Formats: sequence, C-alpha cells, structure tokens
Amino acid sequence: MSAPARTTRTLRKGHATPIKLRQDAIPKVTGKFAYSSDLQAADMLWGQTVRSPHAHARILEIDVSEALRMRGVHAVLTHEDVPGKKLYGLEFPDQPVLAIDQVRYFGEAVAIVAAEEPEQARRAAAAVQVGYEPLEPISDPERATEMEPLHVDWPVERHGDSEHPQPNVVRALTIRRGDPDAAGDVAVSGYYEIGQQDQAFLGPESGIAIPDGEGGVDIHVATQWLHVDRDQIAPCLGLQPEQVRIHLAGVGGAFGGREDLSIQAHAALLALRTSRPVKMVYSREESFVGHIHRHPAQIWAEHRATRAGKLVLVKMRILLDGGAYASSSTAVISNACSFAPGPYAVDNLLIDGLCVYTNNPPCGAMRGFGAVQACFAGEAQMDKLAAELGIDPIELRLLNALEPGGVLPTGQVLTGSLPTKDVIRRAAALPVPEPEELPREAIRLPGGAGNTTRGEGVRRGVGFAVGFKNVCYSEGFDDYCTARVRLREDGGAHVYCAAAEVGQGVSEVILQVARLELGTDDIVLEVGSTADVGSSGSSSASRMTWMAAGAVQLACQAALEERRQTGVGEVDVERVYRHPETSPLDSETGQVLGERSHVAFAVAAMRVVVEVDVELGLTRVVWIGTAQDVGHALNPQAVEGQIEGGTAQGLGLALMEEIQTKDGVILNPNFTDYLIPTFLDMPPVVSELVEVPEPDAPYGVKGVGEPPTVVSTAAIVAALRDATGRELTRAPVRPDDIVGL
Repeated sequence: MSAPARTTRTLRKGHATPIKLRQDAIPKVTGKFAYSSDLQAADMLWGQTVRSPHAHARILEIDVSEALRMRGVHAVLTHEDVPGKKLYGLEFPDQPVLAIDQVRYFGEAVAIVAAEEPEQARRAAAAVQVGYEPLEPISDPERATEMEPLHVDWPVERHGDSEHPQPNVVRALTIRRGDPDAAGDVAVSGYYEIGQQDQAFLGPESGIAIPDGEGGVDIHVATQWLHVDRDQIAPCLGLQPEQVRIHLAGVGGAFGGREDLSIQAHAALLALRTSRPVKMVYSREESFVGHIHRHPAQIWAEHRATRAGKLVLVKMRILLDGGAYASSSTAVISNACSFAPGPYAVDNLLIDGLCVYTNNPPCGAMRGFGAVQACFAGEAQMDKLAAELGIDPIELRLLNALEPGGVLPTGQVLTGSLPTKDVIRRAAALPVPEPEELPREAIRLPGGAGNTTRGEGVRRGVGFAVGFKNVCYSEGFDDYCTARVRLREDGGAHVYCAAAEVGQGVSEVILQVARLELGTDDIVLEVGSTADVGSSGSSSASRMTWMAAGAVQLACQAALEERRQTGVGEVDVERVYRHPETSPLDSETGQVLGERSHVAFAVAAMRVVVEVDVELGLTRVVWIGTAQDVGHALNPQAVEGQIEGGTAQGLGLALMEEIQTKDGVILNPNFTDYLIPTFLDMPPVVSELVEVPEPDAPYGVKGVGEPPTVVSTAAIVAALRDATGRELTRAPVRPDDIVGL
C-alpha cells in the first residue's frame, strides 16, 4: 500500500507543517487500539454496582451480610464506608458517592462490590438487600417547582444567583434587553419540545484503580477532564490531591457524557479497601444510567418583525429538565438562553430560562449543550415568520444576520470573527441533487431494506437552518490549559498535556503545533496524567483545539528560549495559556457585567434534502450540504470528519433518538430500543469550510465539533415540514407525527 498523502497547512504567516496520518487511525480501524475496558492488572478484582430500581425512594436499610459471605467476594461498601466527603459534583457538590438516605433517580448507585471474577461480583451485588420505601417521583418538569424539594442544604451561590423562592430550581435566568413589549407588523408563535438524547458512545464506562501501597491510588479511566475528576475524588477518599493520580485510558467517544464521574470514585474505594487493583466495566444497560444525557426541553416562543422582515422582538420561555442532580445544568440553561434568538440581530429580547430538578435521569453536557434545543425552536420560528411575510427563508436570515459589531442578547458587542452572511450564502449555493427516478432499489427509499414503500406516497422536501454557539467556557470561569515540554539533548522533545483525546483529534493538533514550533518531527506526546502536568480543562465546549494549541505553543517557545539563554541541552518547562477574560451575567437582567460573557463564537448553516412517505410516516435523508465557520482549519480532513460526526448525532435527535421514561424509569436502555443512526441512515455530507481566522485565538483556530450538531436537527426537521406540510414541533419526529395519528 502506498503511503498516505500529506497535506501542508499554514499555521501562521511564514510557517507550515505537514499533516500526518493520525497515530490512532490504524489501531482503531483494525481493532488493536487499547480502550479503557481492555486494561488489565496483576491480581485484580472486579467491581460491580448495586443500583436502585426506583426513581425516588427512601432507603430503610442495607444488608450486605449475605453478599460478604459469598465465594470470591472481598468487599461490599455503602455510604458508611466513604472515608471523606460524602458528596461530589461537577459544578457544586449535590450528588452522593453512594446513596445515603434516599435515591433520587432510577439506577442510582447504592452499594459497590469487589470480587475475584465478574460473575461473582454480579451475584454478590444481586445479594445485597436494600429496603426501600417508594416515594412519589417528580417526573413532570412543569410541576417540579410545586413539589417537595429533592435537595436541602445544598449550595445556592452560583453565577451570582441568590436562592430561588421555589423548590427544585437548579438555575433560573432571565435575559432582558430593550422593550419586551415592542410591537411588530407581524407576529408568529409556537411551542416546541426536544426529547432526551443519549451520547451513545462506543465504549461504556470503564477503568481500573490501582492502590500504590502508600495510601494513594492510580486511576486509569476514559474521561474528559482528568484534573476535575481528581479534585472531586480526592476529598471523597479523604486523600490529598497528589495522592490520587488520574491517567487517561483509551476513550471510545464522549460527547459530554464523560465529564461527570462514573466508575472513578467507586473503583478507587474498592481498591483502597482491598489493597488490590479493581476493574469496573459497565454493561450497555448500566451505561444508560451511569452517565448524564441531553436535557429534554420545552420552549415557548414568539417572534415579531416588520413587514420588510426585520426582527423587532424575540420572546422565549425555556424549561429544561435537569434530572436528579445538577451536573453542568447551570451552564446548559445559560447557553440555551444566550443563543435562543439564533445568530440574528434583534434589539428587543425577553428570554426566561428555568432548569429544574426532577427524579428523571440526570442531565448535563452533550455536544452543543443548550444551543441545540434553542436552535430547534428558533429556526422553526424563522421559517414560520418567512411564510407569514412571504419572504424567502434564506433572504430573511440574511436580512437579520448577526455579524461583528452587532450586539448579543447578553449585551456583549460581537468582536472577532463571525461570518454569518458568508456561511449562509455558501450553504445556500451548494447544488442540491436531482430527484432519483422511480422505481429504484428499496434501500434508497424511505424505510430502507424493509421495502415497505415503493415510492408512491413519497414526497421530497428541502430545509435550511442556521445556528451558532460559543467556543470555550464562559461567564467568568477560570478557563486555562497547561502544557509541559521537555527538550532532549539529541534534538527531540516530549510533550505533556492533559487534554483528553476522546476521538476528536486533539493529540494530532498538539503534535502539529509542537512540530511547527520546535522545528522537528521527533516529538513524543506522553499519555495525559495528573501526575505529570497541570490541568488542561475539559475536552468539551469546542475549546480543546484552541486551548491546547495555545498552551503547547507557549511551552515550546519558552523551552527554546530557555535553551537559548542557558545553553543547556536538556530543558523542561511548563506553561499555562488563558484566553481573554470573561464576565458573569447580571442575575436580574442577564446582561454581561464586563466586556464579554463568551470568548468567541462559531456559526454553521445547513441545507437538507429528505424524502418522506407521508402515508406510512417513513423518512429518508437524501443529502446534506453545510457551510461552517471554522476559524483556521489546522487539518481540513479532521474538520470535515467532525462535521460529519456532529451531523449524524443531530440526525439521530431529529428522527430516532430518545430515552423513554415512565415515572423516571428508563424503558429503553439498549441499542435495540434506543435507536441510533447507522451508515445506511447517513446521507452524503458536502462541507464548505469558511475560514476567517479568529484574532484572539492561537493560529486563528476555532472549535468545530459542536456547530454541526446545533444546526442539523433543526435543518432536517425543516425539510420534513417542507415535505409534509405539518408543523412538526417536536424532536425526534415519529412516524405518527407525519401521518397525523
């Protein structure tokens, strides 16, 4: 086989570096890549979790005696065995390591077991006797503020918020600017719902904890944020941070679902209790309750405009179901409100956002968090408005497009790059494929190989949508990334960075930057570990390319400068990169208290062609064309891969993906009943990369993974509306929504 072609990309004026084949490409394709579930250690035990069968119940007693007597069992632990703090949490500590006096969601961890073999651990877990008194679950988020509080004595000082007068409020946010009663010539309104989506990553939660014999522990795990894992785990174990070392193991996808803890604290507790390594691997069913999901949303919207199509007022009320624990819900509701109007200029806004606790599965970060839900509603409203005005939907979007110099809903003046009009025009200009003639192969009809339609009732539809989202963390969060570079005397170098490689390709970005700055290909990227380098932050929020590139660039330049000044061949330096400072939002008005609440933004536009059998409710996405603002694409092929992957997840939310619950209990925790797109569901995706470098970012880069997910659900459902003539105000769209049952 001939060697793969290399593409040279300019990182900054006068410098270029070749793009090489990803180091993990061949191992992943051939099945040789070592994921966290493949880890082994001598003399290791297997861990298993005892989980609640109830969404809400009081714990009356836990009897572990029978389980402890079983063959091969070395430990059975409950909350009483947690040596340090009993609570943890991504934003603030509201979640118990193991349930204490009650369970708040179906599948919550109540006890953990360690045994010689996996089957022994499973049997011992089944033998743990837990007495429950079932309580009425809060399953309807609209009723949550009228119910008894799920949490008491929990922190309320978040983002400058004061304690909310109603119970079960994670965060309430109002963004108010201009006149909330401003009149327009035309008004349209709507109510929209978005279901709960799972990240559905390839590898379920897994990892191994190894005691060091001195009271500390090494945890090898698939995660998105090594140092925050450590900072949550160490207090629960009663240890100092340096005694808990988190090492990045092979990650089989993440998409936000690995930001929160899963096996980390449990495996460590068992390992320290037994003085032996403990491995834990979730089943697929367990994974559905072992991580957070995308927030289901209910959105009420009203748009007012002049007869010429200029937006006058946008009003929205957004309700998010946060589930039993907060996770990153405070940031998600903020994003949903901040991006509710879409990338459009409008002087008058009233956005009311509320995220509540319920006894439904916990929700948190998922690709595009908050912006996905807002885009679905906002873009449906723009299409409604275009129809009411008799204006072409694309022209309406161009007329109102937000660009640099414009003002965001939070009052922030938009600086940097955001080529909204160019992105819209380039997406709209992509040539749509001609309709295929009938008859044709069943696989190329709605319903696929099932051959339930021959094409008689099939209609074609074309949809268009635009969406945008922030890049990096916001609202005053101390967002930084650390990199360490060790130069060897022979001219090579080792780079240390705790940026989690979750499949997005940040490892290749780090290597590409290091090769450029150091002028050599002899670069070794060490495995991310809290033991070797400071925090890099999370692989989320479209931040990692920007932040890691900045940190590695600083560290490389500092290492070369130290060698030049000292003349020493062996140099070891660590540097921290921070992006421009952000500020919180005013708790009363939602207006930014400083120069900016968000660092930068990326916009995408998408055009979609679908076919729908309107008599059977079957759908087929025929073609997707998209243009995306990518700043400066360090690796265009990787960018296109991110666009295709993000589009696939948006397609899943549009057509098939939804966690079904009844009274908080998940009814479809498997890939037989929870459907995700396959290759046969994905159409050709044509991508236009719009490169306008971001002035504040290293090399002008932007994160690219989230905008395609933000916009694709809205665009696909818009195409379904065009084909069917139905409003289709809920995602995912079900067959009976189309046929009107």
